[in-house]
Amino acid sequence: MRFLKDIDVRGKRLLIRVDYNVPIKDGAITDDSRIKAGLSTLEHALENGASIILCSHRGKPKGKREESLSLAPVAARLSEMLGREVKMAPDCIGPEVRKMAEALEPGGVMLLENLRFHPGEKQNAPDFSAELAALADIYVNDAFGVAHRAHASVVGVAEKSETACAGFLLQKEWEYLTKAMENPDRPFVAVSGGAKVSSKLGILKNLLPKVDCMIVGGAMANTFLTALGYDMGGSLVESDLVDEARAILKQAREKKVEFYLPVDFICGKSPEDELGSGVRPYQNVPAGEMALDIGPASYTLFAEVIGRAGTIVWNGPMGAFENPQFSQGSVNLAYSIASASALTIVGGGDTNALVYGTSYADRFSFISTGGGSFLEFLEGRELPAFKALKERGS
Repeated sequence: MRFLKDIDVRGKRLLIRVDYNVPIKDGAITDDSRIKAGLSTLEHALENGASIILCSHRGKPKGKREESLSLAPVAARLSEMLGREVKMAPDCIGPEVRKMAEALEPGGVMLLENLRFHPGEKQNAPDFSAELAALADIYVNDAFGVAHRAHASVVGVAEKSETACAGFLLQKEWEYLTKAMENPDRPFVAVSGGAKVSSKLGILKNLLPKVDCMIVGGAMANTFLTALGYDMGGSLVESDLVDEARAILKQAREKKVEFYLPVDFICGKSPEDELGSGVRPYQNVPAGEMALDIGPASYTLFAEVIGRAGTIVWNGPMGAFENPQFSQGSVNLAYSIASASALTIVGGGDTNALVYGTSYADRFSFISTGGGSFLEFLEGRELPAFKALKERGS
């Protein structure tokens, strides 16, 4: 896989696939963290005499133009960030777009309109890919958030461009995640939370042979405790996965992986409760109550494991953190991981939202920009974006 840092871009036009799928309300961007995450790639290209054509999707317009999902507000915000005009293209392909691209001088920046306004994007259509590739001399993928999608702007353009490489953000994702998965400093601790075992089954199975310790919290812990014979009251339990949970616990014992589950919970009648009903040990969750957050003893136990780790990979909150009544376990865990001397990697939509809601975000070694991409990487799958770039090689 080639990287942008190793390529001479002077006088070249770069087509950069970015992830600008940002929330917009009343024409204003409410969270620009995804735009900020890729700025180093753009600044490097501009400082080294290139012109830039940016492309991204936003939302799910289903292959047709939808003005509410236009990227025009992103062009305005990016102009402010870069301190130079970012020209907004009327479309992402077509004669007018080609003319704008050809007119770009070194240092010029333009943003293509939403890729998903065309069905060819999600279909990875060869003609659509070819039109995008023809806009530039070099293709740069810097959008880890869509690295798991075999779409035209991720796969097809890489195949049809004369030169294809990874930008700084995609390179950083690759290096951090590969380091954790293939050559971790030990002990390697995986922390998995969230609501459902079903959504994390692939991750647990892939990580078990690699890690020294595994911490499981959130509602998915209920299924594991049920597998151990405990009654979890009214808590969310995936009954059809109890046998699968039992098999994972057995595999952990056989591989001598230390497997940690919560030993107490903050309970409530529902995730929307304005007040919790108190701390309950894992052996005594009442019939009318739900386990909605890890309790103080669980946090203390998990913090001890985290404190001796060499590498920590975390995905999934410890409870219904959207409700402040059931957020403390997740916030405490974020503090412990952020304070650890280990290499600390966090990713996933809910987990990132949780971390950015604390004051600890800048203390993690790396916060992945991927949701589905991060999860699929942890499952051991080869992501289409990396596969396409590797196949292009040098």
